[in-house]
Amino acid sequence: MDSGSKKVAIVPALNEEGSIADLVEELRREAPGYDVLVVDDGSTDRTAALARDAGAIVLSHPFNLGIGGAVQSGYRYAFLHGYEVAVQVDGDGQHDPAQLPELEKALQGGEAEMVWGSRFLEGAGYPVGSLRRVGQKMFAKLVSLITRYPVTDPTSGFRMTNRRGIELFARDYPHDFPEVEAILMVHAHDMSMREVPVTMRPRAHGSSSLGGYSAPYYVMRVMLAIFVGLFRRRPIPPPGDDWMAVGPSEALEASGR
Repeated sequence: MDSGSKKVAIVPALNEEGSIADLVEELRREAPGYDVLVVDDGSTDRTAALARDAGAIVLSHPFNLGIGGAVQSGYRYAFLHGYEVAVQVDGDGQHDPAQLPELEKALQGGEAEMVWGSRFLEGAGYPVGSLRRVGQKMFAKLVSLITRYPVTDPTSGFRMTNRRGIELFARDYPHDFPEVEAILMVHAHDMSMREVPVTMRPRAHGSSSLGGYSAPYYVMRVMLAIFVGLFRRRPIPPPGDDWMAVGPSEALEASGR
């Protein structure tokens, strides 16, 4: 990856009017080499308008598709518009744009094809409820066993990938609890991966999309997602880019800058 690569920050957002404008402005200031793409996943507040006013490209879903659908829309846009690097950044402000160079450094020279920021690597630390943290350690051990790579934070959504990863996630992206399953997808397609330590910030506004789940239910569902991911059928794309001609991408219109 060279310094002239076309890069985009994909920001899935649902009712994040309290933080989205500040995040877009921070991304444009701290990562000027990145276009900012906000995927408004059926928000009922001013998320889309505020993001657009702050200088982002905005894709608006007419209704909520969930985090997996929002992220896949971002990757489809990135693929269709020729981006070579894409990074996912949560719309709640927890991911620090100033740490993008650390992720990008790990992509350089083909060192890894997908990189994500770990809250728990090298003592980076992050406050998590005790039961949920136990669950995350279980996920990490299981994913490490499957991938044969030492994973410490499989649920981190702060991740960056190259053109190959953009194409993979544009045509096939998991839903519901996608972060863990996406790692299994990368492994299944023989892509290299790497974690880097990051410090994440407390949520500035709103509530987590996982807030309605109890910790035991969350742990159970993610464990189920891991096993489903092991046996998921992987679509084989037709020759060339014809596979992109079918699907919802035509209905997604970018508006504003």
